[in-house]
Amino acid sequence: MNNIGEDLSRRDRVERFLDECGAAAIAHPGGTLLAHLVRVGDVLAEWDADEDIQFAGLCHAMYGTDGFGRALVELSDRQTVATLIGERAEALVYLYGSCDRATVYPRLDTSPVIFRDRFTGLEYEPVDTDLRAFLEITAANELDVLAHNAELADKHGAALYQLFARSSSRLSPRAWQACRTQLASATS
Repeated sequence: MNNIGEDLSRRDRVERFLDECGAAAIAHPGGTLLAHLVRVGDVLAEWDADEDIQFAGLCHAMYGTDGFGRALVELSDRQTVATLIGERAEALVYLYGSCDRATVYPRLDTSPVIFRDRFTGLEYEPVDTDLRAFLEITAANELDVLAHNAELADKHGAALYQLFARSSSRLSPRAWQACRTQLASATS
């Protein structure tokens, strides 16, 4: 499995771009948004996610998210992001950022899963590999946020455990184990 840390020049370029977009100046649980993004990319590497998923995790907040409204670039800059991290990785960043969580999360244990794009309002069925990547990024992101903010962990830990338990068949074994390890106590 290729680890994005092995390609330091590419990873350095991505981190430099994130910094230039202001990620190092934005407060986020655990320090800054840039520090959070780096940790999410690193966790995905530890879980042996493929390189596209690792880069998508590193850039997952590029367009803002349903839970973090601050975008680093405009949607009109998607090609710039694709040139930096690759077409598939950028498509995963868009998928992650565009997710209407209130609509999609309750659907994650259904088949098929119908996504709702919060930017366009359109609904569609993502391909299984993209859905699995979305869930890996979601798990890495949420686990990092909760590890760095006890108040959020107390408030959302049990619900996130239930979300990941319901969709565990679409998570990698390492991601599901991390969810169980970190979140199971929230259900007690």
